[in-house]
Amino acid sequence: MTRRQRSSLLLNGAEIAPGERTTLQLDVAQLYTHTPVSMPVHIVHGRQDGPVLCLSAAIHGDEINGIEIIRRLLALPQLRRLRGTLLAVPIVNVYGVLAQTRYLPDRRDLNRSFPGSATGSLAARLADLFVTQVLEQATHAIDLHTGTAHRANLPQIRANLDDPATLELARAFAAPVIINSDLRDGSLRHVADERGIPTLLYEAGEALRFDEGSIRLGMRGIVGAMRALKMLPRVRSKRPPQIPIQVEMTRWVRAESSGILRTTVRLGQHVRRGGRIGLIADPFGERETVVQAAFGGIVIGRTNLPLVHEGDALFHVARVRQPELASEWVEQLSGFDEGDGHGEGSDGYY
Repeated sequence: MTRRQRSSLLLNGAEIAPGERTTLQLDVAQLYTHTPVSMPVHIVHGRQDGPVLCLSAAIHGDEINGIEIIRRLLALPQLRRLRGTLLAVPIVNVYGVLAQTRYLPDRRDLNRSFPGSATGSLAARLADLFVTQVLEQATHAIDLHTGTAHRANLPQIRANLDDPATLELARAFAAPVIINSDLRDGSLRHVADERGIPTLLYEAGEALRFDEGSIRLGMRGIVGAMRALKMLPRVRSKRPPQIPIQVEMTRWVRAESSGILRTTVRLGQHVRRGGRIGLIADPFGERETVVQAAFGGIVIGRTNLPLVHEGDALFHVARVRQPELASEWVEQLSGFDEGDGHGEGSDGYY
């Protein structure tokens, strides 16, 4: 029986043959200096048929962990055996990365501008370019994010877990926690969901900071998802598979007074209802306000800024059925902070 030859991939007028990998530059609007701006897309078009996975990072220009995750992933020798196609866009919001800011020059949030319009605002045009040239080619997608400025997130997956295919992909990624997150109008996940593309959003770390643990776990998660999709061959591991903890609900604990915050819990820590998780004091030390957890759970996000105003979001707490188990899972994350910084480990994950 003769194996059918796989078709070439057509993207932005270019033809990528089976077994070929290349980088294309999608033209974006120029800067006002008339300097040309382009969105880079790296394509790995496997020799055999399979899913088409879209990886995207830096939709918010100050969220840079994903750029490094994609860079390391593209260096993996396993990609020579790829089934299907990988579309990797390490920098979607080119303008935001240049300015080291979350937003576009018009102060619009790109992740509230999808699907966009070829004749709309700058944000709308950039969103339209990404959707029409990249996302609509995909069968699955993983979008990489971090916390905002001065806020750190525990590695987590947010997705539409009511969809069986998305839930399976989220479990294969194996982040410490997975959250059934509502779709927001104008977000990439919303647009992908409308097109029937199972999509994961990976949140980990802080804006404008490389976090080695988050990067290595993100690498491992993408590889795990690709193996679940049969894009990469499975390998035997001596370690038992990690089961993500599914979150029931989340809530931010806010400051009841203004002052200087001292944090007494770390990301991933199990907290009990009414337990002390921080202290807010005035600059003279004459008065302290205890910050308490509203319910039991684990800390999945927190502010890193000690100067707070009344009403500021301080700690993001997730309610889970087995908080002690989740905390044990998180303890193992310390192993991801070790290594040479290139994702080249001997742990069998890569």
